[in-house]
Amino acid sequence: MIRGKRNARLGLAAAVLAVSALLLGGPALSGAMQHEMTENERMGIPEGVDPIHKTYINVVTPEFEEIRAKDVKEKDKFMQRQQNLLERRYDLSDTPSDVMMSAGRKPVQQGVRVKLPDGVTWDELASMKPSEIKEKGLFPRGFLPLPHVKHETGGQVFPEDHIKAIKEMEHRDLERFDVEFDLPKHLIPEFPPPIYLQSRPDLGDVSQGKVLSIKNYHDIMDGILTPVQMEGLRLLLTPFPQQQFNQTDDRKSDEPSLGVSCLDCHTNGHTNAAFHLNPDIRPHIARLRLDTVSLRGMFAQQIHGSKRSLRSIEDFTEFEQRTAYFDGDQVTAQKKGVHLPDRTSQVALMAQMQNMFDFPPAPKLNVFGKLDEDKATEQELKGQKVFFEKGKCGDCHPAPYYMDQTMHDLKVERYHKEDMINGQFVHATGPIKTFTLRGIKDSPPYLHDGRLLTLEDTVEFFNLVTGVDLTKEEKAALVAFMRML
Repeated sequence: MIRGKRNARLGLAAAVLAVSALLLGGPALSGAMQHEMTENERMGIPEGVDPIHKTYINVVTPEFEEIRAKDVKEKDKFMQRQQNLLERRYDLSDTPSDVMMSAGRKPVQQGVRVKLPDGVTWDELASMKPSEIKEKGLFPRGFLPLPHVKHETGGQVFPEDHIKAIKEMEHRDLERFDVEFDLPKHLIPEFPPPIYLQSRPDLGDVSQGKVLSIKNYHDIMDGILTPVQMEGLRLLLTPFPQQQFNQTDDRKSDEPSLGVSCLDCHTNGHTNAAFHLNPDIRPHIARLRLDTVSLRGMFAQQIHGSKRSLRSIEDFTEFEQRTAYFDGDQVTAQKKGVHLPDRTSQVALMAQMQNMFDFPPAPKLNVFGKLDEDKATEQELKGQKVFFEKGKCGDCHPAPYYMDQTMHDLKVERYHKEDMINGQFVHATGPIKTFTLRGIKDSPPYLHDGRLLTLEDTVEFFNLVTGVDLTKEEKAALVAFMRML
């Protein structure tokens, strides 16, 4: 009897749902025929694909020697997989321009490096509708999100020059036994990058051509920084445990490690192109590769983090230590030694030092951040006009700092289908912070994940996804202008 009443109530509920659905214009729902979502459907990833981890990372891990042996054995396979992807997508040749980066140590690379699909030109592609490009599979592969070299694991990966410099100075090893840096040296920033201070623009580059380290920062900056800034710099250069570099068996370095410092990625307050996975997305396979951005001009920025939109550099500094160092999972941090900096005596000092890093000099810009007509070439002036008018670049990157303090969604998924590529689930990215374009020639590769190797690639990408229909001459002028910023 009780069961009968219960069934009657369920039947009535199902009928109400069905009627409600019809009234709302939706399909009738039958309790017996409702589709039960699978775990993968619920997370929005392909069926049969392992999400690696969901919200939390596994705390219990295999024995160190067991996982190390497996990683070392598989390293060549993953590196070859990434190399194959890079060669399919890009022209990786060393083709320098006659423009040097700010310290004069490396030329800016030139030319479009993204490879087009067979049988189509850039102009033809730009004339097509997004739906047509998507249906025909014509979206250039180099415009798709760039996977981590080992997306299944992720974590910080440092370029060879920085690994070598820190090992020589501090005897701290940032080399991983499972992966290596993937992009050729000529396609990343000059090393070491110069240091410009907004508090002392009269000094120019104060780096002395050296990499700032816990071993030398005091000698280099003594008499130039205030006590607060000097202590902030010390903290930015102090290594703390991180997901892949720590003292436990759950690490990717041969020896137990003190960890990494903030300026291991942001070398000299700039960037060395080290990459990671962003900590703000789950499940793991859906996370985005994250290229290290420069800290230059932090004083002018009001939001921080590619997707987090944190409202102060203090918030960003604290959040990085608490979660980003541990792949966005504070639970795993407990056994490795999470650093929880005090807001007043540590975070504020680290933030103030970050606010000291200035943009490189731009001799052709006036006080409004626009080109001085007496110094600029005709092509550069034309590029500026394209930037602020037809190209609409200035809508999101207004002068003088060439950013608009907000986030934008380019909706690139209009052009491609969801896919699994080298361990990454390629999906709609959503809004990303507008990054500054001041000093942009010093910061390759471009976009949040480094998928665009040159400024020419960047122009072609935005010309396509924004539909501004630039000519070949306008594109070249735009590149010439951005090199002057």
